[in-house]
Amino acid sequence: MVVCRGTCAGRPETMTDSGAALQEYLAGLDYPVSREDLIRWYQENGASTEQLQAVRALPVEQFSSLTELTEALETLP
Repeated sequence: MVVCRGTCAGRPETMTDSGAALQEYLAGLDYPVSREDLIRWYQENGASTEQLQAVRALPVEQFSSLTELTEALETLP
């Protein structure tokens, strides 16, 4: 799912980008974080519709760390 080329408005190119762009984008989160809080955080930080849909599709209700969240995002199609 390509949202833009490179990093747009501080957002990573894709939801599953596991590089520095994704980690920088998610740096403002406090862990543990629930999926609902994550959705709210994405909305407040200008996430695209595609990104919000992907976060809503995450199978886990709560993430204890950035690593755990990144791994869950990498499983999305």
